[in-house]
Amino acid sequence: MKAELIKKEGNVVNFKLTIDNDKFEAAINKAYNKNKGRFNIAGFRKGKAPRSIIENNYGKGVFYEEAIDIVFPEVYPSALDELNLAPIDRPSIDVEEISKDNGLVLVVEVEVQPEFELGQYKGIEVAKVDYNVTEEEVDAKLKELQERASRLVDSDKEIENGDTANIDFEGFKDDVAFEGGKAEGHNLVIGSGSFIPGFEDQLIGKKAGEEVDVNVTFPADYHAEELAGAPVVFKVKINGVKVKELPELNDEFAQDTTEFDTLAELRADVKAKAEEEAAAKAKGEERNAVVDAVVANTEIEVPETMVNAQIDNSIMELNYSLQYQGFSIEQLLEMTGKSMQELRDEKKEDAEKSVKASLVIDAIAKAENVEVTEEEVQAEVAKMAEAYNMTLDQIKEALKPSDLEDIKGQLRIRKTIDFLVENAVIA
Repeated sequence: MKAELIKKEGNVVNFKLTIDNDKFEAAINKAYNKNKGRFNIAGFRKGKAPRSIIENNYGKGVFYEEAIDIVFPEVYPSALDELNLAPIDRPSIDVEEISKDNGLVLVVEVEVQPEFELGQYKGIEVAKVDYNVTEEEVDAKLKELQERASRLVDSDKEIENGDTANIDFEGFKDDVAFEGGKAEGHNLVIGSGSFIPGFEDQLIGKKAGEEVDVNVTFPADYHAEELAGAPVVFKVKINGVKVKELPELNDEFAQDTTEFDTLAELRADVKAKAEEEAAAKAKGEERNAVVDAVVANTEIEVPETMVNAQIDNSIMELNYSLQYQGFSIEQLLEMTGKSMQELRDEKKEDAEKSVKASLVIDAIAKAENVEVTEEEVQAEVAKMAEAYNMTLDQIKEALKPSDLEDIKGQLRIRKTIDFLVENAVIA
């Protein structure tokens, strides 16, 4: 195999790829063996006709396309290495020649990563970030623990914000019940904002056993067109009211809900963990500030192909997240009144920043010879096994080679950022 650069215009490279005749012949034979069962040749059982007979009947090049599909992926990576190219899109291929003397000669066109000069990336100055944990913040975290230990108890009092009302309801528009507007035994937390604006407010002051007409107007941008902006009436029956009962914050609370014997010990532990979180947050912001400053120092014309690929990934992740919640991207677009193109346009700026950062970090990693060892990859795999509560053998079996490459790539990025932070001035 031989690769020869023809020309480079901007980020588009053309090169000639020559594959010797023996290798191409082997690929043709593979194509023949894979496809010979498709041909019906008089005098031969199906799939038994020799390659030469099939070529005589259908043309010498009958297996060329399949053979190229077989051989090209085998030699393309080596050609990229030989020419030191980093493609960002799929290549296009033109056949220039097929002969016994020269073998298979292809002209390949592919878009590659842009070339650019790195700006300053050592000695970057960023402001130190400090987060002081206040007693009020500790109180708030203890309040969260108290809320988690709360329980709902039945009450005959009037409904207030924060109470949970168990209700039956049915909605009517112009005295006609509408689809999707009816439920029985629904638990509604008053003040949660989970119902149409104004609905929950009209239940405040009511008690279990009461029935009330709730008059509301659907938002103008409501996803159901027939209800958007429409005034409706919900006939509501209040089956019961539950109020949140909070345990008292004292030594007994600490003993019952944690491993500590006193509230003072629990408070000290909550504060220590909050300080750890604050320190980690500050460190993360400092690292981001260093990366942002380094990226800002480098001028790059970010390829549209890479930006679009990043937007595709972002939308795919959004779709996965929505599906986990029982929604789809189509429902999101319908509810927000946006088109897919508008959603893509919204994500473009962040995508451009992400692509630029990845290009700069990769260039610095190459310039500084940042490498990831097999031991570092295996150590990361061991951490993943612990995090997912799996054995090392289980997670190794679950990981594909591409997953290990992704892990290696992430470690390389992390080590490169570590290098930038170590060489930055943070004060």
